[in-house]
Amino acid sequence: MSTLSETQRQTLLQPLLSSGWSMVDNRDAIIKKYQFTDFNQAFGFMTRVALKADKMDHHPEWFNVYNRVEITLSTHDCGGLSTRDVDLATFCDSL
Repeated sequence: MSTLSETQRQTLLQPLLSSGWSMVDNRDAIIKKYQFTDFNQAFGFMTRVALKADKMDHHPEWFNVYNRVEITLSTHDCGGLSTRDVDLATFCDSL
């Protein structure tokens, strides 16, 4: 597993940044905040992401309060953003 190349950052990461993800300050990671109508919807989203993440063996950092979910993605194995992060972020946005 390796970090995204500059070319990959332009082609793979740019669409995510255009859809609400942003770079984390002082870290090679991306973050996005989702808001739902209630806790049930937020928890359902987290459950679907958790099942996908477990299959990928790639687990997000996240924070949840009532109807809000904040997800930070970075690949610890390579110390930065990888295609795993792009794939999981894309999955999150598809829900």
